[in-house]
Amino acid sequence: MDSKKLIEESSRYIMNTYNRFPIVLRKGRGIKVWSFNGKEYLDFVGGVAVNILGHCHPRVVVAIQKQAQRLLHVSNYYHIEPQIKLAKLLVEHSFADKAFFCNSGAEANEAAIKLARKYTKENISPDRFEIITAQNSFHGRTLATITATGQERFQKGFEPLVPGFKHVPYNDVDTLSKEITDITCAIMLEPIQGEGGVKVPDPDFFKNVRDLCNKHNLLLILDEVQTGMGRTGKFFAYEHFGITPDIMTIAKGLGGGVPIGAMLASEKVASGFQPGNHATTFGGNPLVCAAAIATIETLLEDGFILDQCNRMGEYLQERLENLKDKFPNLIVDVRGLGLLLGMELTTEGDPIVRACLEKGVLINCTAGNVLRFIPPLIVQKKDIDQLTKVLEEVFGRP
Repeated sequence: MDSKKLIEESSRYIMNTYNRFPIVLRKGRGIKVWSFNGKEYLDFVGGVAVNILGHCHPRVVVAIQKQAQRLLHVSNYYHIEPQIKLAKLLVEHSFADKAFFCNSGAEANEAAIKLARKYTKENISPDRFEIITAQNSFHGRTLATITATGQERFQKGFEPLVPGFKHVPYNDVDTLSKEITDITCAIMLEPIQGEGGVKVPDPDFFKNVRDLCNKHNLLLILDEVQTGMGRTGKFFAYEHFGITPDIMTIAKGLGGGVPIGAMLASEKVASGFQPGNHATTFGGNPLVCAAAIATIETLLEDGFILDQCNRMGEYLQERLENLKDKFPNLIVDVRGLGLLLGMELTTEGDPIVRACLEKGVLINCTAGNVLRFIPPLIVQKKDIDQLTKVLEEVFGRP
């Protein structure tokens, strides 16, 4: 079957929930993928920040193979060895004391919302339930998480939304402070807004937010679904800001390509959940946990990949800044941390994305006019040079 036939069958049998590009990807190695027709692409999307070690990293593949031969799935009614080992790894390398495993970032955020409400009602005040989030944020596609998301385009058509959420401008402590009331239980923020256009806060923003939470006895929830797992050059992005949250969510890069999410919390806050309060059948199953263990161990080994992320992030930002100097009428800004970088344009980004696709480079556009670069953390200078060469050719077209 050729790719044209596959695309026709995709349209026939799969719900129309994505604007898919007209290619079928069949194979991936490192930072490259190949289409069904054999065309090679340089991948600066990385499964949307998922494939942090590249495609089909040998250590992750072997871990999956070995676990698949041993045990694929059992219920969480029983203790699961890879889940226990993964929880220990995450706790030992974060602020947290306990972990809850699920299947995605949206599920992790749903769990965080439930834990924040339940802990607060039982330990602080039964009247507190409201969570303040940011405008232009993105927290997932479940009904509660699209309500938490501060973008109306994700909410339209799904009303009535879940009550108990309030949105304030990102990176604005004064407005945030004024919106805290007697029913507020938590503040939920992304360390860097990814889907919102790669927005980076002021250096002291999160210290001020932490102070507000301490002052008003609120929980601080950090959504690190996109920024976690080394993406910003540190294992977790909160490390850049000198604070710790009470609850944190992760997913995307956690499994190196397989679907797994986690909600982490301090011992005190985690006590808000007791047996029967929250669950998910597939969460933390042996297969995905084995993949996540291999991913984390590889990521942290000798600090090489985190160092690589910082060096390549600086190099990529430098090359993008050079393009900004060459095309000042087209490029407004280049921003980000590590290998989560955005280039804001004066025009729509989708035609740029499609032109790069034709030239064998996969990039992503978010917020309408921000090109987002989220490649595997193993990206090399030669890959970045190829990307920026293609971008320059596309930008320079008449």
